[in-house]
Amino acid sequence: MKGKFTLLLLSLLSALLLSASWYWHLSICIFFAFVPLLFIEDKLSHAPKSRLKLFAYSYLTFFTWNILVTWWVVYASLEGASLAFLANSLLMAFVFLIFSATKKRINKHWAIWLLVPIWIAWEHGHTIWDLTWTWLTIGNAFAFNTNWIQWYEFTGTSGGTLWALATNILIFQTLKNNASLKLVSKPVFKIAGIIIIPILFSFIILFIYTIKQANNSKSNAQQVVVVQPNIDPYNTKFTLDYQSQFLQMLRLIKGRVTEETNFLVLPETFITDDIDEAKVKTDQSIQWFRDSLLKKFPHLKIITGGNTYVLYENKEKATATARKELSSERYYDYFNSAIYIDNSRVQVYHKSKLVPGVERMPFPALLKPLESLAINMGGTMGSLGTQDTRDVFTNDSMGTSIAPVVCYESVYADYVAEYIRNGANFIFIITNDGWWQDTPGYIQHLNYARMRAIENRRQIARCANTGISCFISEFGTISETTNWWEEAVIEKKMYPNNDLTFFSRFGDLISYFSVICSLLFIAWSFLQAYLAGKQRSIPRN
Repeated sequence: MKGKFTLLLLSLLSALLLSASWYWHLSICIFFAFVPLLFIEDKLSHAPKSRLKLFAYSYLTFFTWNILVTWWVVYASLEGASLAFLANSLLMAFVFLIFSATKKRINKHWAIWLLVPIWIAWEHGHTIWDLTWTWLTIGNAFAFNTNWIQWYEFTGTSGGTLWALATNILIFQTLKNNASLKLVSKPVFKIAGIIIIPILFSFIILFIYTIKQANNSKSNAQQVVVVQPNIDPYNTKFTLDYQSQFLQMLRLIKGRVTEETNFLVLPETFITDDIDEAKVKTDQSIQWFRDSLLKKFPHLKIITGGNTYVLYENKEKATATARKELSSERYYDYFNSAIYIDNSRVQVYHKSKLVPGVERMPFPALLKPLESLAINMGGTMGSLGTQDTRDVFTNDSMGTSIAPVVCYESVYADYVAEYIRNGANFIFIITNDGWWQDTPGYIQHLNYARMRAIENRRQIARCANTGISCFISEFGTISETTNWWEEAVIEKKMYPNNDLTFFSRFGDLISYFSVICSLLFIAWSFLQAYLAGKQRSIPRN
């Protein structure tokens, strides 16, 4: 009984350390968070019914972690949040079990290090399938201490996961193999080194960039105005008529948009009237911008969110996410879109990283009949359409190209880098964070954007329907921040960057390598187990 209680405490300790890493700038806790869980795995690895026991304790750890960090999802739907907690924890526990089984089959002292590629491979896989929910990617814990991770421009978020897991394994091995560990000793210096050296490297990068900026004069400045209209997404935004919301926006920007303003940025789904993309240039919602703003400020460019749709004449032309019109044989795709408007053209980008169960029914080709069960959050819901490419909004005369990142998309490192490879020299994030009320959810979402700025060395304008709108420098520094639940207008000069970082150019190489490495070692472990079993089955004379 005493042993079970000890394992229970270790499981909960791991969960608390993992959770604390997302609060109060306690990223340091992530370096120790897996250590108690590794002690559980080590103790149970050769015990009877070890897999079932390990699964139970690891599931408790991951379930507690999911709840303590993402509990705010319940404001959207208690049922949907409960399912997300249960399913995400199940997947995490299953991955940890795969690591343990692989380690046991290989039966080498170094096999514990396979946790690193196996976990990173799982995190990468979790970014690309329909049940994606990558909020708790381990490298995200450092979003709250961006001065530590300026080297994300080389590695992306997976570099943070590697750093954290490698440190945990080193600490575990040190504690396991040193019964009387002294504070001043070689093993402790190794642990300190693996934590401190990447931080020092990060500050060196910052220092070098500071010198470069002092010696180089910035050019092609763009004056950007961001509007936070602060419209209640549950009770007002999708019930109040669009004209009233538009007039409110005009009131807010009066005197703030001038001849010097280059960009006006409005939040996700600001245009609540549905727009037919075949007639987007003549749509009344778009025309209001031209009549009220672009006639007065002909050089102004507007980026806003809106609901758009595309019609298909028959089922053969329709996509897997298309819906049938009730009164005809036509089908249509509905999109959560970013829209660029100037005096000569309109460009549309479709949000393509969609929230599972809210904006997209997973695996729509198979589960389309269940589309009506999508969580209703007041705005766009059901299986929305997507697009295959990360299109950028370009203006050749100004030399600017905008990455129109819509809400949830800003959580994905490799995904955002695709915009940069397609020529974006700015990132504009438009979002609607009011779903989660005044909770850690929108604060976490904001801080994740800081990593995208570092990875790609692009300045970011972040426009939220309600808190927090801000500007983010290429080093992850936040400025001009708005408060939660207030009308606000902020403005700043932004500077484009056309250079590609290592991460922008080559993508998430650590994740790609981890996937290959994991598959090879898991296959090899099965081969080892097979050969060992065959050897045991040979009769001895």
